[in-house]
Amino acid sequence: MFNRLRKFLPGKLGKVPVTVPVVRLSGAIGMGAPFRPGLSMATVAPLLDRAFALDAPAVAFVINSPGGSPVQSRLIHDRIRQLAGEKKREVLTFIEDVGASGGYMLAIAGDEIHADANSIVGSIGVVSAGFGFPEAIARLGIERRVHTSGESKAILDPFRPERAEDVAHLKAIQQEVHEDFIAMVKARRGDVLSDAPDLFSGLFWTGRTARDLGLVDRLGDIRSTLRARFGDDVRMRLIGGQRSLFSRKQGVGVGLSALAAGAPLAAGLAGDTLATLEERAMWARYGL
Repeated sequence: MFNRLRKFLPGKLGKVPVTVPVVRLSGAIGMGAPFRPGLSMATVAPLLDRAFALDAPAVAFVINSPGGSPVQSRLIHDRIRQLAGEKKREVLTFIEDVGASGGYMLAIAGDEIHADANSIVGSIGVVSAGFGFPEAIARLGIERRVHTSGESKAILDPFRPERAEDVAHLKAIQQEVHEDFIAMVKARRGDVLSDAPDLFSGLFWTGRTARDLGLVDRLGDIRSTLRARFGDDVRMRLIGGQRSLFSRKQGVGVGLSALAAGAPLAAGLAGDTLATLEERAMWARYGL
């Protein structure tokens, strides 16, 4: 209310500082568990709506993600671009430790991408990893029994020997997803990308090298960038999740909503532990 009245005052008294909403997108994408919902359209959409609803010249996103689900990454990216067009807002993205794979897909939603000189950026590719146990269960005298309707329903079963035709099918799917990812990057960054032959190979680089490759625009942190653009008195308003009786902050964090919904505690904890280990492995790929 006070800021609305200030514009009628003379001189500096009437100057209303610019406020820029800031949304943090941190963690693996689409890899949640009952107690760790992770980044997904469901958790992020309310934050996006609140950020773009504010009267501001730009919306800033701080990204720290090793990637995850290509579907959820694309959904979040597209929603940011849709809201930016509807509300006529500039979008600024800032990569912290990692903006790789799906994390980089989030970053290219920005009209300008910023990173630290030592941020990890890139990994434009698709990966599917797992284990095979057919010999191990044979040694233990365990018989694997799978009954399906459809000859390919149990494709890539880790307890059966790998088949060449199954791998070929998986690689064909990966190729489609990879090509879609490449097309997105070129559509958003095509005028500044270098012609480096390994740009879309799945490699990742430091922020400094990523700038030279055209994957990011500038090196710098959010505070310095916003002050340089909107003045030293710019205000950053962090857009966080809502609190409820049965949950901590939702959207980017750990929730207890599963308990409120009656999820078994043991199952929730087991899923949470598995998701934590899987996410930990993703961060480890980038030396973190």
